[in-house]
Amino acid sequence: MSKIKIPKKSPSIDMTPMVDLAFLLVTFFMLTSQFRAPESVVVDLPSSISEIKVPERNVISIIIDNHNKVYFNVDGKQVRQQVVSDMARKYGVKLSDEQINAFTNLNSFGVPIQSLAQWIDMGETEREEFESPGIPYDSLNNQLYDWIIFSRFANRSARFALKGDAQSDYAAAQAVIKILEKCKVFKFNFITNFEQPENIILTE
Repeated sequence: MSKIKIPKKSPSIDMTPMVDLAFLLVTFFMLTSQFRAPESVVVDLPSSISEIKVPERNVISIIIDNHNKVYFNVDGKQVRQQVVSDMARKYGVKLSDEQINAFTNLNSFGVPIQSLAQWIDMGETEREEFESPGIPYDSLNNQLYDWIIFSRFANRSARFALKGDAQSDYAAAQAVIKILEKCKVFKFNFITNFEQPENIILTE
């Protein structure tokens, strides 16, 4: 009696649900992702051997460029909105709701509060080409002090970070540190590039 041969069929997998899922994930990330605004200043960081990492969020940053100009940045939309509103109120500067909302989506800035509205209204390309004068931090017009104070009121748990260009003067960094001390900020981080110590040999 001959054996009955069952025809062999290669298994098939319907990939349609997987493709649909992939497109749904791509669409979700496209709609929910927020692109980070470009920085107003690029600094050449000095090197150090410290391995302490500054958190990416909840940070108030003070930047000193190679011309000793000071820039300021605080993260968090609600915090930025409160801080800029307090600064505008103190210095009698009028900012519209649209300008305040636009400011919350930007990064570091280096202009006096009197020129902030003009800087906010610039296009992205114009803002990148704009030569910022820096935030005043001298004894006669110490706006940096007010930015720090209002930022501390808006977010008391934020950490301070100081980022200085390798070519900036020590006197500028010292002046900023004195302002931090005047604001009762005695703990902050210096942001540097990591440099491997010469006396440590790495082995596999």
